[in-house]
Amino acid sequence: MRYYFAPMEGITDSIYRKLHHRFFPGVDQYYMPFLSPTVHRELTNREARELPPADSVPFRAVPQLLTKVPADFLWAAEKCRELGYEEVNLNVGCPSGTVTAKGKGSGMLRDLGALDAFLNEIFSKTTLPISVKTRLGFEDPEEFPALLEIFNRYPILELTVHPRVRKQFYSGDVDLAMFHYAAQHSKNPLVYNGDITDTTRLQEIQVQFPQVQAVMIGRGLIGDPGMLMPEGTGVSSLEDFMNALLEEYLIAFGSSRNAMFRLKENWNMLLPNFWDCEKLGKRLRKTTDLAEFQSITREILHTCPWTGSSLPNL
Repeated sequence: MRYYFAPMEGITDSIYRKLHHRFFPGVDQYYMPFLSPTVHRELTNREARELPPADSVPFRAVPQLLTKVPADFLWAAEKCRELGYEEVNLNVGCPSGTVTAKGKGSGMLRDLGALDAFLNEIFSKTTLPISVKTRLGFEDPEEFPALLEIFNRYPILELTVHPRVRKQFYSGDVDLAMFHYAAQHSKNPLVYNGDITDTTRLQEIQVQFPQVQAVMIGRGLIGDPGMLMPEGTGVSSLEDFMNALLEEYLIAFGSSRNAMFRLKENWNMLLPNFWDCEKLGKRLRKTTDLAEFQSITREILHTCPWTGSSLPNL
């Protein structure tokens, strides 16, 4: 089984990926939060920082592209190839309202004819392997068979399926029956993504879909960064990891406020794995003082029992 770290805008940036790999090895590849190429044909300063030459990164990373314009996709894919990347990922699953309103992300699932034309254009003109991340549809899971029929026309490197529709965002049950349909009918290799929050759930997916050789995990790995290690997330390693993140964010952002804001996003997902820390969690969310922030996180780490899990032997 291969393990992929899902891209999460505002969290899994280049600093996070580098430090996660250092403190918690076990991820086979990291997907980058999406780039949105435009007609200007240049990377912003932030995008350039997030897309360093591939050989400068000590792990496999995959750029993700978010666009509905074939020419923009092809330009960005060529840029990634020049930087040494061996794959690009097309995002047709993002449910954000600001994204779908522009017809991008899962907004592309509303018009299957346009999606088919887009895929035909990019697959006919790029030599770089393309993987795709999708949902079951925009409004109804019953849209998925027709969607999968389109995907089956193209040599997709891997098809990552999040078994929800766009309107669900990340709530409600995942539709495992429809993912089973995908496992039976997809002509391309499948990757499962969705609601893997602990190793028990990971094991259930592996047992239920033995033909699927990779899973993509997002929020579960943010909340339990050592989930994929045999020994699990050690509190000492977690403390070192969070301290290293803070140190690098303080340098990168030049502001304790912005550094704390970024780390609070991490802590929102970490806190459920600490027992009896609700009061400390409330204080952590409210504080705007760096010294108090550091004091509260130390207290959580040293007084609240960690309840995360470790990877079972499968």
